[in-house]
Amino acid sequence: MSLSPDTPPGFADALRAAVAARGLSLERIRDHLARRGVSVSLATLSYWQTGRSRPERRASLTAVGHLEEVLVLEPGALSELLGPAQRGSRREAGTISAFWPVPSVIDDVVGGVDTRWDSRLTRISQHDRVTVGPERGERSYVSRQVLRAEEDGPDRWVVILHLDEHDRPLPSIRPLHNCRLGRVVTRPSEGLLVAELMFRAPLRRGQTVITEHELVNQAPYPPATNYSRKFRRPVHEYVLEITFDASALPRSCRRVVRDADGGRQSSGVRVDEGDSVLGVALKFGPGCYGFEWTW
Repeated sequence: MSLSPDTPPGFADALRAAVAARGLSLERIRDHLARRGVSVSLATLSYWQTGRSRPERRASLTAVGHLEEVLVLEPGALSELLGPAQRGSRREAGTISAFWPVPSVIDDVVGGVDTRWDSRLTRISQHDRVTVGPERGERSYVSRQVLRAEEDGPDRWVVILHLDEHDRPLPSIRPLHNCRLGRVVTRPSEGLLVAELMFRAPLRRGQTVITEHELVNQAPYPPATNYSRKFRRPVHEYVLEITFDASALPRSCRRVVRDADGGRQSSGVRVDEGDSVLGVALKFGPGCYGFEWTW
């Protein structure tokens, strides 16, 4: 689960022009990439060249480098066009859609739920636990958050999920503690799910609430190569735990942190004895915090 301006038209236009100049179908391009050990679906290639989505995950960005070679382009001809969209800006960090690949789409889908209380809730603590199965797929995500109301009235928390692979089923969402489902808006063609988690009762100013929910994927599970949480507002404490199946541990894993100005920090981490990696951030955000790994 993964704040920026709209997808730069330059990337989609350049990719579309390169595909036309090379005279290859998307099926042929996919096959060329597969022979290089790079798996990209036809739907993803189509979305990239129409501008409906852009490469964001590490694996997707790696695929762009191979795509440049398949299309006989200069190194960086496509990937350099992604820079501005990945950097974002501090001005944009305060909006709901900040740090997402295509904010206009996020804004459109989020318009179907009630977000008026979002800025009145202080993020005290957030704990995400991600489970990766033996098939190296994303099985489920459990999220626990502690929130404090800064005025009377907040009665819900809005969850936004974006999948890179838009041709895969969206996960189901289950309230686990101190909440129930309100409106759920899905846009499968964009890999988007937005849901309201309703509190038991509206909060009073200064009151805190602990909620917990789970997102469960269906088989075939989305390939797991990274997970990140986006914060448009600061959080006092963020804990991220990725748990792998003992039979399928990653070859390498890195902690990746991005701030609202586009700065990126990366550092290697080890999988511990419990087949997990753990990250803790204090007084973090706005920004994006997560892990990337290779198999």
